[in-house]
Amino acid sequence: MDFSLTPELKSLQLEVRAFVAEHIIPLEKDARQTAHGPSEDLREELVGLARRAGLLTPHASVELGGRGWTHMQKAIAFEEAGYSTLGPTAMNIHAPDEGNIHLLEVVATPAQKERWLKPMVQGKIRSCFAMTEPAPGAGADPSMMQTTAVKDGDHYVINGDKWFITGADGASFAIIMAKMEDGTATMFLSDMNVPGIEHVRTMDAMDACFTGGHGVLKFTNLRVPASDVLGEVGKGFRYAQVRLAPARLTHCMRWLGQARRAHDIALNYARNRQAFGVQLGAHEGVSFMLADNEIDLHTARLHIWHTAWMLDQGERCNFESSRAKVACSEAEWRVVDRSVQILGGQGVTGETIVSRIFTDMRAFRIYDGPSEVHRFSMGKKMIAGREGH
Repeated sequence: MDFSLTPELKSLQLEVRAFVAEHIIPLEKDARQTAHGPSEDLREELVGLARRAGLLTPHASVELGGRGWTHMQKAIAFEEAGYSTLGPTAMNIHAPDEGNIHLLEVVATPAQKERWLKPMVQGKIRSCFAMTEPAPGAGADPSMMQTTAVKDGDHYVINGDKWFITGADGASFAIIMAKMEDGTATMFLSDMNVPGIEHVRTMDAMDACFTGGHGVLKFTNLRVPASDVLGEVGKGFRYAQVRLAPARLTHCMRWLGQARRAHDIALNYARNRQAFGVQLGAHEGVSFMLADNEIDLHTARLHIWHTAWMLDQGERCNFESSRAKVACSEAEWRVVDRSVQILGGQGVTGETIVSRIFTDMRAFRIYDGPSEVHRFSMGKKMIAGREGH
């Protein structure tokens, strides 16, 4: 069991670290950031920087113009990208596009890849993934889906409401999950600027890191050609697992970078700030928080690396990715929360980026399945004797 980074992985780590430090962090105070994420203009500038650095959409296959990164390569590089709130946007590895790119590579037809996947890999367009619905529809339980798709000749007619749809405002196309007449689910691809899709509003949210925010969408007799079904009819829930298991892990990777950034800022402050006649970090209460941060960061990283390694061995990792999602989302949140505490007034103002990381990260314990749902899923598998190793 070798935990050392290979020379290739170390080189990759330093490459992304330097790119983020030199080109992306200086743009974090850019006025083009909005309450609903970086503006499209800022996103395009960021993407251009990554393109020139050879770091645009690097997780995509070489055939599509990416670098074909393994899950372990992603684990190393995505953490470095996440060190800046703008890093994932620049490298086109942000949610939901990162997961959608992976899904389309696996499932889409050649024609669908040409039409939607290729320009997304090139950073020219964005996408959204429309699954979550208002009550009584699908939330953490996708089987409650209310959006319907009915066959009508060589088309499907889709009706329903979706919300918390990340990146909806300004997205060029959507992957839509809908329930069929037999109770199964199917994924459909549709351009967003067509009759039958209404972007009702953008929701107010704690986070401000996703271009396009989180939208409310309404589908009214949306006609989708049968040729735009993603994969096979009736296999939507199965394809959702193709997308969600790796996407849970990439969330953990990116947010680990954010947590490390918050910790580094707090650690630097503890070294240099004086309080009650001594260095702030010399106080036991502060030093204990710093130590606990290091413990949580290391624990999260080990969960990520182990699950990434398993994915690279061809394992499905539904159990392991749930385990990592719970452990990482909660550990990384604790790191940021402690960092705010150490920084005091600077932690709750815009004097450092930590307050921004704090509000952005809180939702991570909910995105891609709340901790409670993953624990419930793991428990059921354990009782049935189907847990991971």
